[in-house]
Amino acid sequence: TTYECPQCKETEDPRFIKDEGTPALIPGSYASSGLAAHVMYYKYVMSMTLYRQEKDFEHLGVKISRTTMASWIIYCAENYFLPMYEYLHRKLLKRRYLMADETRVQVLNEPGRNPETDSWMWLFRSGEDGLPPILLYHYTETRAKFHAASFLQGFSGYLETDGYQGYNNLPDIKRCSCWAHVRRYFTDAIPKGKEYDYSLPAVQGVQFCSKLFDCERYSKAKNHTAEQRKQFRLEKEKPILEAFWNWLDQQRPNKGTRLAKAVNYAQNRKDTLMTYLEDGHCSLSNNLSENAIRPFTVGRKNWLFSASPKGAASSAIVYTMVEMAKANDLNTYKYLTYLLSQRPDDKMSDEQLEQLAPWSET
Repeated sequence: TTYECPQCKETEDPRFIKDEGTPALIPGSYASSGLAAHVMYYKYVMSMTLYRQEKDFEHLGVKISRTTMASWIIYCAENYFLPMYEYLHRKLLKRRYLMADETRVQVLNEPGRNPETDSWMWLFRSGEDGLPPILLYHYTETRAKFHAASFLQGFSGYLETDGYQGYNNLPDIKRCSCWAHVRRYFTDAIPKGKEYDYSLPAVQGVQFCSKLFDCERYSKAKNHTAEQRKQFRLEKEKPILEAFWNWLDQQRPNKGTRLAKAVNYAQNRKDTLMTYLEDGHCSLSNNLSENAIRPFTVGRKNWLFSASPKGAASSAIVYTMVEMAKANDLNTYKYLTYLLSQRPDDKMSDEQLEQLAPWSET
């Protein structure tokens, strides 16, 4: 911006001053860090579509089209949030206990694919390791196994997941399966109104699972260390597990019934359902991942789809920043504004990016 002196502009020697101030957040746009963060906050935290935000701005006497707001989100995600996202990804792969979940997302303009075809949003997060939580969303066109393998390349440790077979046999990874899913299958097999009929195998299956969760709650209430937790599990939970597998072998449900599905689901995952006994940091269930991916599924009910792969990938990045702020007990809007004001880029060192992480004192 160039300014002229109002007092000497009529003289033979007018003076001009050029302001070399901070460049615009988005080239050619008047969007400030606060305004861009406001748009992201209402879409990704409050699940308000850009169309509704456009109408809301109109009521305030401001015309900002949803196309413009979408371009703001994509630009900020690609230019300012992506370096932070990649840093968090590097940090996540250094952990030893991870969890994962995935859900469908519709993307309209994927090259060579019908708009109705399912795409996928993955959630990878840190487990119960006592360190600051890390949560990353990741968009892919398909649910193919190589997507999980590619994202987790370099990770070595335990991975807690649901029953999806795409996580099987990943290099250097020991898989833990989710007992909440086992319990859910048996719960679904209980006839309506028969929840307390303990003569039914489905109710008995639920009872076995519930005993495990009762033990876990007791251990947590006692503030057991990881080693104490492991010993407690071997002493109290392993006998329950052995009784459960013996009971399961005796079941002869009719083929095609919900009880048969529950029995087969558990039997097919026996090895990975037992893995959590090896280390006290491992989790009994994948509930932390399911809770972390829920904000995306809630938002999806409102905005329904992404227009393009670029938009879906940007949404994954922004959701990551939003959920990272929540997980680390920060004011989400203020953290988004802070990141946009600091404008991290790919020239920053990991030490500089660490200062912008949501657990940093700064």
